[in-house]
Amino acid sequence: MSDIRNVIVIGSGPAGHTAGIYAARANLKPLMIEGLARGGIPGGQLMITNDVENYPGFPAKIAGPELMQHFRDQSVAQGVEIVTDDVVKVDFSRRPFTVWVGDAQTEMKARAVIIATGAQAKWLGLESEKLLQGKGVSACAVCDGAFFRNQDVIVIGGGDTAMEEANYLSGLCRSVTLIHRREEFRASKTMQARVLKNPKIKPLYNAVIEEILDVAKGEVTGARVKNVQTGETMVVPATGFFVAIGHTPNTDLFAGQIDLHDNGYIKTRPGSSNTNVPGVFACGDVQDFTYRQAVTAAGSGCMAALDAERWLGANEGH
Repeated sequence: MSDIRNVIVIGSGPAGHTAGIYAARANLKPLMIEGLARGGIPGGQLMITNDVENYPGFPAKIAGPELMQHFRDQSVAQGVEIVTDDVVKVDFSRRPFTVWVGDAQTEMKARAVIIATGAQAKWLGLESEKLLQGKGVSACAVCDGAFFRNQDVIVIGGGDTAMEEANYLSGLCRSVTLIHRREEFRASKTMQARVLKNPKIKPLYNAVIEEILDVAKGEVTGARVKNVQTGETMVVPATGFFVAIGHTPNTDLFAGQIDLHDNGYIKTRPGSSNTNVPGVFACGDVQDFTYRQAVTAAGSGCMAALDAERWLGANEGH
């Protein structure tokens, strides 16, 4: 491809599609590289979410893949050109920027790039966990906690994220069992104190999950837990199982190209989507490790498109 695009959007979750829609409406004729296998699947994390009840505009719950199909259909209707493949390499050292796509490393150039590659939840790696995702197993309490109102749930983890998830769920659920593999939590003392004084949260230390129950029933009924010190096992009854051991941003492509936080997320200028490289913007979960919601990702995608349009107008004569 010899022509230079105004904007290339890398990624196709709520942030990427919103950026594409806004860029298309600004007549930037954006090209979206929606992904194929690298860093997850096209559509992002909502593609493995069964029901979404908290996205505005859908009073009845909607399946995550169906919601993302709406996003994609709207992008296409607005004129976003979509390539179903992976970006394998980028060069942001000079303009126009260069993006290489697919096994053939097809070279594409752009005056501006919007990064919306998202992040992936870290999982325990159990087969039962995989089989029960969306059937009681979740990595987002804010997204799915309401489905377990007045029920017993389990949270896995020992950091601040796990404390936040447990506290949030305690406001909805009958009880929360917080399971950690070590002798003590690694969360901040303030977060630990809040959890330990909460009567609805029961900490369980020195414990690991052997299996999430019950794959045969197709729903979570509890978890078999092993004490790492004694070797004893027990079953903790629960209908919801929340994994809160962190997320991994899909930023390996951009290491050495743009500034990243110590945790691997892209640094953006506060109140904007601007990275340290003029003309390169980032939106969604790839730069947000605080909120990590579809609606906030979509909002930041809008910001990125507006920032890109303004930057192109000032610097590239769009």
